[in-house]
Amino acid sequence: MRKLVTLAAVAAVGFVLYRKAQEQREEQQLWASVTDPVPPMRRNG
Repeated sequence: MRKLVTLAAVAAVGFVLYRKAQEQREEQQLWASVTDPVPPMRRNG
Protein backbone atom coordinates (compact mmCIF):
# COMPACT_ATOMS: atom_id res chain seq x y z
CA MET A 1 0.00 0.00 0.00
CA ARG A 2 2.81 2.37 0.86
CA LYS A 3 4.45 1.83 -2.54
CA LEU A 4 1.18 2.66 -4.28
CA VAL A 5 0.83 5.94 -2.39
CA THR A 6 4.45 6.82 -3.16
CA LEU A 7 3.95 5.99 -6.82
CA ALA A 8 0.82 8.14 -6.96
CA ALA A 9 2.65 11.05 -5.30
CA VAL A 10 5.56 10.79 -7.73
CA ALA A 11 3.16 10.65 -10.68
CA ALA A 12 1.29 13.73 -9.40
CA VAL A 13 4.51 15.71 -8.97
CA GLY A 14 5.66 14.64 -12.44
CA PHE A 15 2.36 15.76 -13.95
CA VAL A 16 2.53 19.15 -12.23
CA LEU A 17 6.10 19.69 -13.44
CA TYR A 18 5.12 18.66 -16.98
CA ARG A 19 2.20 21.12 -17.03
CA LYS A 20 4.40 23.93 -15.70
CA ALA A 21 7.04 23.28 -18.37
CA GLN A 22 4.34 23.20 -21.06
CA GLU A 23 2.89 26.53 -19.88
CA GLN A 24 6.34 28.14 -19.90
CA ARG A 25 6.98 26.83 -23.42
CA GLU A 26 3.67 28.23 -24.65
CA GLU A 27 4.37 31.62 -23.05
CA GLN A 28 7.84 31.71 -24.61
CA GLN A 29 6.36 30.97 -28.03
CA LEU A 30 3.78 33.72 -27.54
CA TRP A 31 6.41 36.28 -26.63
CA ALA A 32 8.61 35.17 -29.53
CA SER A 33 5.75 35.69 -31.98
CA VAL A 34 4.98 39.13 -30.53
CA THR A 35 8.56 40.38 -30.41
CA ASP A 36 9.82 38.96 -33.72
CA PRO A 37 11.26 41.73 -35.87
CA VAL A 38 9.03 42.86 -38.69
CA PRO A 39 10.60 42.19 -42.09
CA PRO A 40 11.15 45.33 -44.19
CA MET A 41 8.46 46.16 -46.72
CA ARG A 42 9.29 45.78 -50.38
CA ARG A 43 8.79 48.76 -52.63
CA ASN A 44 7.15 48.15 -55.96
CA GLY A 45 8.88 49.93 -58.73
